Amino acid sequence: MAEERQSTLADLCIEKGMRMTEQRRVIASVIEAASDEHPDVEELYRRSVAIDPGISISTVYRTVKLFEDAGMIERHDFRDGRSRYETVPDEHHDHLIDLRSGQVIEFRNEEIEALQEFIAKKLGYRLVDHRLELYGVPLDVPKDNQGDG
Repeated sequence: MAEERQSTLADLCIEKGMRMTEQRRVIASVIEAASDEHPDVEELYRRSVAIDPGISISTVYRTVKLFEDAGMIERHDFRDGRSRYETVPDEHHDHLIDLRSGQVIEFRNEEIEALQEFIAKKLGYRLVDHRLELYGVPLDVPKDNQGDG
């Protein structure tokens, strides 16, 4: 059974009537390939210029802004002083950010989702959207305490 293919950013651009240059195609493919890593513009530039050395950082900034304004990618500010991006997900998810490594872990928890709905309703609102970002550091378990518990 064939899986339904998700529209690529290039497909979405065409659907929205945007001009699709070769440089935009490269940047779009780099964003899609790295979306689960939540790269910043500088990282997107490094990866894009490796494919097409003619791409400038200003082209990457403009393209990212264009895609964001069109609702095709989401910008996140995970307290590290840089905007990071991912394609708009098919399904909602939240983020846990490791403050030591900068790693972004995507997760979904039905209990948290239900609690947010409950809180909104209790306050007299219907929840239409939300964003949850958790910030943490790994639990360090001393070697001599492993297995004691």
